[in-house]
Amino acid sequence: MPTVAKESFVTLATNDSYCYGALTVAQSLRDAQTTRLLTVLITKGVTESMQNKLKEKFDHVEVVDVMNSNDTVNLGLLKRPELGITFTKLHCWRLTQYTKCVFLDADCLVLKNVDELFERDEFSASTDVGWPDCFNSGVFVYKPSLETYSKLLKFALEHGSFDGGDQGLLNSYFPDWQRLSFIYNMTSNVFYSYAPAFVKFRDQVKIVHFIGQSKPWHNTFNMDTRQVVSTGHQHEAMYLNMWWFTFADSVYPSLPEDIKSRIGGQLMDSKGGNALGTKAQQGSWNAPPQFHQQQWEGVVVGSEQHQNMWERGQIDYHGRDSFQNIQAHLDAKLKK
Repeated sequence: MPTVAKESFVTLATNDSYCYGALTVAQSLRDAQTTRLLTVLITKGVTESMQNKLKEKFDHVEVVDVMNSNDTVNLGLLKRPELGITFTKLHCWRLTQYTKCVFLDADCLVLKNVDELFERDEFSASTDVGWPDCFNSGVFVYKPSLETYSKLLKFALEHGSFDGGDQGLLNSYFPDWQRLSFIYNMTSNVFYSYAPAFVKFRDQVKIVHFIGQSKPWHNTFNMDTRQVVSTGHQHEAMYLNMWWFTFADSVYPSLPEDIKSRIGGQLMDSKGGNALGTKAQQGSWNAPPQFHQQQWEGVVVGSEQHQNMWERGQIDYHGRDSFQNIQAHLDAKLKK
């Protein structure tokens, strides 16, 4: 199938954990037989072994500098302090080798071919489930331009972002945005009060977006039953399973061994043990190299520091972040 050389899907990974998502969204685009190029923006927080893997799956890998809003007030309202780093997304406007791009957050999954999005103009996006007058910046159509990039930076310095992240900034900068159907950015992990609509339109969904702090790669997947363990709503479990089918079947097998060893806590067999080679079968789990157990000393479950460590992929599945500990924390909160 010929490739359209001047148009590309673009995603962003600021660390190795988000690379799991980037590799999976890339695979889902390949599975959907896209005719467009695939580009990933990464920061220096991505390890060399992961960078090499990304270069195998993407047509273009570009290292960019981290940009942060440092807006603690508005990020505090969201209870998502880590979102300041999403300003790094603005680098996508610097990809001027392309005439048009579609940006996808790394926590998205493509279910069907969406190449028709390249027929839309800048700036096109889907409404946000939390406030439909705003668009969600997890999926959008745009035209790379150094002029636009410069204006966005100037706008950010002068006006900031009403939510501290890229979404607030982009909604203010593009007030006359064009609406994409919700099927291009369907949020998986919320409860839909209009359940009949979900039942009617779910088969038309083309892109699923796993918003929030808990990402698909934070879950546990049973390789024997082919099911995600301990999920929330039924529709969330359905889409999480779809993500894991793609990751476990098409992404994980080709990962280097040093990367595979970091995922041991999330893959298990029917007996509840790890399903990842000799060391995993012996019950050991190798965390990412930047993670050390002593980092957990003094960290309170549910605290801002705990949330930040979770978002960075520093998760203690067999200790502080075990199911029993998290359940006890939730039970305590509900009793207040």
